[in-house]
Amino acid sequence: MAAEQKIAIVSVYDKTGLLDLAKGLVQQNVRILASGGTAKMIRESGFPVEDVSAITKAPEMLAGRVKTLHPAVHAGILARNLASDEKDLADQNINKVDFVVCNLYPFKDTVAKVNVSIPEAVEEIDIGGVTLIRAAAKNHKRVTILSDPQDYAGFLSELEKGEITEQSRNRYALKAFEHTADYDGAIAGYFRKQYASGEQYMALRYGANPHQKPAAAFTNDTPLPFKVLCGSPGYINLLDCLNAWPLVKELKQALGLPAAASFKHVSPAGAAVGTPLTEAERKVYFVDDIEGIETSALAQAYARARGADRMSSFGDVIALSDVVDVPTAKIIGKEVSDGVIAPGYEAAALEILKKKKGGKYLVLQMDPEYNPPRTETRTVYGINLQQHRNDFEVTPRTFSKIITPKNSAPLPESAARDLAVATITLKYTQSNSVCYALNGQVVGLGAGQQSRIHCTRLAGDKADNWWMRFHERILNIKWKKGTKRPDKSNAIDLLASGQLPTDGPEREAFEGVFEEVPAAFTPEERQAWMAKLDQVCVSSDAFFPFIDNVFRAARSGVKYIAAPGGSQNDVPVFETAEKLGITFVEQNIRLFHH
Repeated sequence: MAAEQKIAIVSVYDKTGLLDLAKGLVQQNVRILASGGTAKMIRESGFPVEDVSAITKAPEMLAGRVKTLHPAVHAGILARNLASDEKDLADQNINKVDFVVCNLYPFKDTVAKVNVSIPEAVEEIDIGGVTLIRAAAKNHKRVTILSDPQDYAGFLSELEKGEITEQSRNRYALKAFEHTADYDGAIAGYFRKQYASGEQYMALRYGANPHQKPAAAFTNDTPLPFKVLCGSPGYINLLDCLNAWPLVKELKQALGLPAAASFKHVSPAGAAVGTPLTEAERKVYFVDDIEGIETSALAQAYARARGADRMSSFGDVIALSDVVDVPTAKIIGKEVSDGVIAPGYEAAALEILKKKKGGKYLVLQMDPEYNPPRTETRTVYGINLQQHRNDFEVTPRTFSKIITPKNSAPLPESAARDLAVATITLKYTQSNSVCYALNGQVVGLGAGQQSRIHCTRLAGDKADNWWMRFHERILNIKWKKGTKRPDKSNAIDLLASGQLPTDGPEREAFEGVFEEVPAAFTPEERQAWMAKLDQVCVSSDAFFPFIDNVFRAARSGVKYIAAPGGSQNDVPVFETAEKLGITFVEQNIRLFHH
């Protein structure tokens, strides 16, 4: 053998393009060493090929499980152009390997079959192939690794020109590392299902929709940070829980008060901290009959979070920052809800919750010390997207840069608190989003709209409805005995919004819940009542591009706006706020959430 002859080791499961590759290698005087079925196919096609045993001097053994695991193979692959490496190779009479062509058994295809046993899966775990690929990829400064048949043609083209470029070797190495990573990930995923015992892996009934099976929740190297105390979580339940929990955790950290959130379809329907409830608020939020609520800041927080937008909160997932007490559990027990996540539960509170939904109500206990990795990855349509987790911390001190009015005094504590509530809520709201807050709670939230003004209008309309519910005409409604809470919420929403049915079955259904049907609000009555709404705070997850947002916010009693700067139209927006008597605070951070 001529000393300068190149050597290729070929061992492939996917034999697509193999013979064209062998032909090209032979034409370029490359010595081909192959194993098993790869060698057989090349040999039967008439191309010169040697078994790997020609250099290992050892036969394939253990039914083919050991073929290439030998110093003659791996020293030849891993050797660098160093004098010490050259001496070691010479001492052991080993030649350098220049090219490695290898791909792996289709483990994913095997375990995707119905009723695959663990022994069957184990047989598809490639050892020698992974080692070949990883060794060649590690030494890609000298060795070319081909793990994808689609790369054969380009490789042969460069080989004919006399050199495999560094750029190509780098690209092939990256693809090789991704190939083994995907392969190992599939193996780990399979055995996670078999052996993780619920600590790292949880099978779910289905994904976002019933036809999306299988579905699971899992971690790679740590136990799941929550325990299921009751019920069985679904995919969307967990999406809501894992967005709602950090929201209340951050509210508690920022403001030092117990916090609660009501989540629906991966956006908050309401969020609040535990500030005392007035008599009117207790009535509006349907909690005037909850014993002990006056001493439970957590119950007050959830009453506010649920009461912000009762229509959107129907069937919510609840997040609570503190150990759940009996008054809080009693509120949850009366509402239509899918589940709750909290750091703990008093024994009596847990018993109340376990009785919901015939014992199927979802109760999760979250590890309050859990901190997620700084990098988060998601897969969309087969593409992996990765980013640094949004760990920007919002506190009342965030709102210190007052743009207008100039020379303004610092914000009142209540305004800084409410801007913090609104802004932290936006961190976990589908963008675009705008949030109105007052008295330590969200009062209107516009989520997932394509234009900023529609976010502002939607959130403002919800804030208006929230405020109309405090009108004495609504507070003094006489309900027909037996009217359910959701029916009350729906009737109040129609009355507060002015969207009353005028005739037909819908009007009959509306009137059917009252002992005395309340009169509709006239425009003059509505305007007079709305004029009493004041000191509302608004936060936006990105800049306000036009002055129409400021005008709409002002109609709902807004006196403070926080939003990032950066729009070409910033100056008119700031000037409009000043004319309307609104304090505009620049928060200097965009908070898109998708």
